[in-house]
Amino acid sequence: MANITKKVSWSSRADDSAAAAAAAAAAEETPLLNGSEQRRFSRQHSGRGSLCQIGRLSTVELEEEITEDEEPHRGQTREIPHNEKLLSLKYEGLDYDNIENQLFLEEERRMSHMGFRCLEISRWVVCGLIGVLTGLIACFIDIAVEKLAGFKYGVIKRNIENFTETGGLSISLILWGGFNAAVVMLGSIIVAVFEPIAGGSGIPQIKCYLNGVKIPRVVRLKTLVVKVVGVICSVVGGLAVGKEGPMIHSGAVVAAGVSQGRSTSLKRDFKMFEYFRRDTEKRDFVSAGAAAGVSAAFGAPVGGVLFSLEEGASFWNQMLTWRIFFASMISTFTLNFFLSVYHENPGDLSNPGLINFGRFESESLEYNFYEIPLFIAMGAIGGLLGALFNFLNYWLTIFRIRYIHRPCLQVMEAMLVAAVTATVSFTMIYFSTDCQPLVPESNEEYPLQLFCSDGEYNAMASAFFNTPERSVRSLFHSQPGSYNPLTLGLFTLTYFFLACWTYGLAVSAGVFIPSLLIGAAWGRLCGIMLASISSSSLWADPGKYALIGAAAQLGGIVRMTLSLTVIMVEATGNVTYGLPIMLVLMTAKIVGDFFIEGLYDIHIKLQSVPFLHWEAPATSHWLTARELMSSPVTCLNRIEKVGTIVDTLSNTSTNHNGFPVVVQVHGNDEPGKLCGLILRSQLIVLLKHKVFVELARSRLTQRKLQLKDFRDAYPRFPPIQSIHVSQDERECMMDLTEFMNPTPYTVPQDTSLPRVFKLFRALGLRHLVVVDEENRVVGLVTRKDLARYHMGKHGLEELQLAQT
Repeated sequence: MANITKKVSWSSRADDSAAAAAAAAAAEETPLLNGSEQRRFSRQHSGRGSLCQIGRLSTVELEEEITEDEEPHRGQTREIPHNEKLLSLKYEGLDYDNIENQLFLEEERRMSHMGFRCLEISRWVVCGLIGVLTGLIACFIDIAVEKLAGFKYGVIKRNIENFTETGGLSISLILWGGFNAAVVMLGSIIVAVFEPIAGGSGIPQIKCYLNGVKIPRVVRLKTLVVKVVGVICSVVGGLAVGKEGPMIHSGAVVAAGVSQGRSTSLKRDFKMFEYFRRDTEKRDFVSAGAAAGVSAAFGAPVGGVLFSLEEGASFWNQMLTWRIFFASMISTFTLNFFLSVYHENPGDLSNPGLINFGRFESESLEYNFYEIPLFIAMGAIGGLLGALFNFLNYWLTIFRIRYIHRPCLQVMEAMLVAAVTATVSFTMIYFSTDCQPLVPESNEEYPLQLFCSDGEYNAMASAFFNTPERSVRSLFHSQPGSYNPLTLGLFTLTYFFLACWTYGLAVSAGVFIPSLLIGAAWGRLCGIMLASISSSSLWADPGKYALIGAAAQLGGIVRMTLSLTVIMVEATGNVTYGLPIMLVLMTAKIVGDFFIEGLYDIHIKLQSVPFLHWEAPATSHWLTARELMSSPVTCLNRIEKVGTIVDTLSNTSTNHNGFPVVVQVHGNDEPGKLCGLILRSQLIVLLKHKVFVELARSRLTQRKLQLKDFRDAYPRFPPIQSIHVSQDERECMMDLTEFMNPTPYTVPQDTSLPRVFKLFRALGLRHLVVVDEENRVVGLVTRKDLARYHMGKHGLEELQLAQT
């Protein structure tokens, strides 16, 4: 904090206009990452008396010394190296807080005790449906990948065996690379062209949604279809990816769709669950969907509940926990049941998740107290390797944002990665001399003999020539001596860079399984090395070190602690290693956080999302609401002119979503006293239904507006441009008393940042009104105002706002 100066500026409106113009000019000169110029962002306000404009933006400027070399270049257009220091204005918050207006209170009074009981039952029914559908989607993905991958590896295996004897293995390489590139091309086209939000694992986007950020198109039906088809193509195409991460996104989309009782994409309304058509309920169900996705992916229902708790939901109570756990249990049971039917063994519920680590027997997993320091050391190695992975992927993602932002380039890159992955795999297998005897206990799915003797198989092929899930299981459970140390070392090195290059492509793909596979490889290598330097039988089973290495690597990359510990324990089916796994994950997180953030947090930051962490930045108590807030605020009178409301909503320079409603006391020039808050979406519905004072008087039979009208318009409220208001109607008046929230949360001007942050984060607010001692509106705090401040390398830093 020594080199940061605090400068609080509080000046007149004339100074504000000059500052705003200077800021707009500076913003106009700053290009964005993709090379396009940033649109000018400035707050413009009408000077009419019906709108009140209050104060000015009070900023805290974190100044840095400017050297003489930098001074001549200040006015020139310069390229921003990346958008980590930007905060995008395109993201809005979710309205998690209930709007307790007169309509809400009337509906609550009309509802009987039985009505409330039926609502609670409906919530349980929705959670059950979420679990069933998520489990069915996971089952479909698993069977599709198994069939298509089996066909692919069967064809290539026969081809390689034929050409090994006759010569011409280059044709096998072309076949392998061509098949991979073709399948990945299909998966990449549907993501890059039709639904870019379906790319990646989707976990960063769902983390943001649970955090209270409205990510466009993240829970659409189209996104789900592209996600499912895309992840099948990615895994079958041989990329270094897993199908488990995208299941979390898929579960969240299912939850968002089922809970609304309709599909806006298909334009079908089933007239079900209409009460749940609001952000408050929808976000809780999305928490259940994410948990069901984790449960289906890993067979870890408790881990799924803890994932939703650790990664997002602001409000948390016992009933919500129970419903989420219920959805998780139903999800893993559904997957289990249908996979048992598919494997022609109904009733055998031994496939609880997509990834099956296999059963770890207690005898093979025995460990002694003096091994715990070794496990902690492996956790530190996982943290270091995870930090390196994240660092490389960070700069690779910046390169993609700058140069590979066109769909055609994204598809070409994905095909290139698929072809390179096949080529590297083939080359490693071709030059490997690690031949192992083919015995019944080896459980090899596609054993390649290649240049090995009869009755032997190529050990490198069992790692590369397989789906990643089977490779992980092989590393966990293969007999001691099944892998050569050189084979494991080369595999770890190559797969590490392949997985790093793959994450962030325009394909649906997860990073869980590649991380586990890298960690299992170097963990097993550690076990073999320990066994070679000691004759003790304790080091005999390298499988337990493969498990610890997998946990360390995954923890070092994603930095989840509580939920990941439980997921790993549940997936292995043995609680014996609960303590070592927890210690390893804690160590990996501590070591990794020293260098760089977790992978998901990096991608959230690179998307410039206003993400709020659990706590306010340290050393921020000296900042108050006066410095945080946005001002001047566009306010509306309790009874407002329709033309004024239309002009306010149509103003493209101020896309505000919340407007304080005030009562003028002394005159138009004085700030009005706060009497409520109304949202843009509410105003649009009121304009659409022509809820004007004059029409209400003239039409006595006019139907009174109800909450159902607002829920029917949710979530895609029509834009203001689509609502026709005639010139005569512009002169009408609109009474907002019945529709505004009369009791919005407020804070005094001198409230510290941590107190504002805690109130905002814990209650899931979207707007927080700042008032003076006489309850007059002086500013408005939104999510972006709080997310601007974060701890950087040099102390507290402030991010720039931009229209990215």
